[in-house]
Amino acid sequence: VLHSGEHIPASELTIAWPWQVAALVLGGVIGWLLAKPLNRVLGWSFWKFNLGFDAAKAWYVRAVGKSLRMSGLVLVGYGGLLVLTYFGFIGTPTGFIPMQDKGYLLVNVQLPDAASIERTQKAMIAIEKIAKDDKNKTGIPGVKHTVAIAGQSILLNANAPNFGAMYLMLDDFHERAAKGLTSDVIAARLEDEVRKRVPEASVHVFGAPPVEGLGTAGGFKIIIESRGENTPQDLQRAAQEVVTAGNSNPGLQGLFSSFRADTPWLNLDIDRDQAESMGVSMSELFNTLQVNIGSLYINDFNKFGRTWQVNVQADQKYRRSVSDLKQLKMRNSSGGMVPLAAVSTARNTSGPVVIERYNMYASAAVNGVPGEGTSSGQALSIMEQISASKLSGFNAMKAEWTELALLQLQTGNTAMYVFVLAVTLVFLVLAAQYESWSLPLAVILVVPMCLLCSLVGVNLMRMDVNIFTQIGFIVLVGLASKNAILIVEFARQQSQEGHAPDAATLAACDLRLRPIIMTSFAFILGVVPLAISVGAGAEMRRTLGAAVFSGMLGVTLFGIFLTPVFYFVIQKFAERRLKKTIPKIEGEP
Repeated sequence: VLHSGEHIPASELTIAWPWQVAALVLGGVIGWLLAKPLNRVLGWSFWKFNLGFDAAKAWYVRAVGKSLRMSGLVLVGYGGLLVLTYFGFIGTPTGFIPMQDKGYLLVNVQLPDAASIERTQKAMIAIEKIAKDDKNKTGIPGVKHTVAIAGQSILLNANAPNFGAMYLMLDDFHERAAKGLTSDVIAARLEDEVRKRVPEASVHVFGAPPVEGLGTAGGFKIIIESRGENTPQDLQRAAQEVVTAGNSNPGLQGLFSSFRADTPWLNLDIDRDQAESMGVSMSELFNTLQVNIGSLYINDFNKFGRTWQVNVQADQKYRRSVSDLKQLKMRNSSGGMVPLAAVSTARNTSGPVVIERYNMYASAAVNGVPGEGTSSGQALSIMEQISASKLSGFNAMKAEWTELALLQLQTGNTAMYVFVLAVTLVFLVLAAQYESWSLPLAVILVVPMCLLCSLVGVNLMRMDVNIFTQIGFIVLVGLASKNAILIVEFARQQSQEGHAPDAATLAACDLRLRPIIMTSFAFILGVVPLAISVGAGAEMRRTLGAAVFSGMLGVTLFGIFLTPVFYFVIQKFAERRLKKTIPKIEGEP
């Protein structure tokens, strides 16, 4: 409707084409023709549904009436369910944060001790070709591209010529999911192919860490510490025994330790008296070794719009052998040049490739992942038992957890304490609302049933009780209490109007069953996509969805039968107590 003086700009005018007008008219005619038949079909369906629901409600009210008369047996059965809940918590596997497919894999490569960097580079090139061969299209399906680093171990954060690391960047998740190419499948295929085609390399493929910054790879990491007078060989033997025992256990897989104590060393013995007699200072000698063998940073300079770093080192051909090392010359105090061979003696020996310290102790790291069907909590328990039994035969050896495994053990049952606090908060709020300490028990007592049903669902789906499952437990506290409040609130109103406890309870059940079923199943159906979700991050969503779906479904069925009994029993005890506390009026029978 246009008011006086109002107009529409020509640019905003649209013209209805004849086919659009015809479509609107045709749609209106079809709707008018189908309105009556559709209304009749829907009306008949709703009428049948209401008949069925009313019959089910009548049966439900009769069942509640019988349970009220047998409230003692119902409470005994409730006690049995509490015992089942306790054993359910004991028997259900525990975890922390589920492993996720984050779109990349980490490959740790280790060649035999003292392998040259050139040999390591050739092995890395061969592994890259196995993983992603763009020319012949023979690579591992699902791998987009690779990033290889020779001479460095990302897991150990250490450099050595026989170490190598590689990142495998995978295709987008939706492209791989259609072909069943999860990160675990790709990792297993790559390990098998590398073992066949690059046998000289020890290769382990890890997924991404569940939490970025807490570790460099998925799985767990335990540190074997040498806290006494042990040799590096003792430390290597202890770590190797733990690895061997762990790999023989079906609950663990892929255990390995990169610590090596017998790699070739070149020991340089300095004759300090001879050096002093020849006027060579120790600082000059060490500077010569540092500059020529280990390189030395000089400064930075700006050129072509960039900052360049200046490092000096002897050319490769002048530091290949021991004879080259002996030819290094140092300037003495008189300005002359003294060869290194004149004040030192070189000899071959062996020692660890790298000395890693954890809590100031010499240590060896053991990496691994849980076996098929084993939760992270079970894997940590198995590793603790293995390490305790194997390290008991060594002097002052102890195992320490680190990274995400350490956080999991430190967290413990913190979420369950939060669950108890949530239940306490609900109880206090209801106690303030009802002005009673006993009536809120009728609401709170049904909460453990959501835990029991949630544990049943988690076990049926072969999952574990992790941090997301525990969040679901806390969510279920409010949902379970909501259903119970719908019954208790109306039953309390009926009791205040003078109805007997059993009559008030049955009236509340008859009136509140429909809203309870309606709201509960609306929520249950709403979390179905979580429980069956796929795609990136589905591991977290499925655990939360399974816990909430099964917990809400079970507590709805348990709650509509147990909550009336709880209210009835508590109300009867309250009336008896009230009769005992109020004195009788004189002449009253």
